[in-house]
Amino acid sequence: MTNSNIMIDLQTDVIETSRTTPVLVDFWAPWCGPCKMLIPTLEALASKSAGRWNLVKINVDENPELAGIFGIRGIPAVKLFKNGEIVAQFEGYHPESAISEWLEHQLANT
Repeated sequence: MTNSNIMIDLQTDVIETSRTTPVLVDFWAPWCGPCKMLIPTLEALASKSAGRWNLVKINVDENPELAGIFGIRGIPAVKLFKNGEIVAQFEGYHPESAISEWLEHQLANT
């Protein structure tokens, strides 16, 4: 499942959902080149995950308060939530194989 709503309900879409299904949150902006490269990668991985985790995309231009809450200083910034908390994160563009390995490791260890 991907969520690209302009306004994200952090409590429902991320915190509560992560109590039953891990949630990968991608902080991005339309003017960010690496973000544009990362989004299709994350969407492809989410599609292949067969519901093991959810993807929520947060446009920092449209949701500056959420970017502030999480101290986002550079994008893309990706955070993995489980049980209502951030359990892992990375910044910048990475190839699909590296993200897939990272995700598998994080999902196995959280």
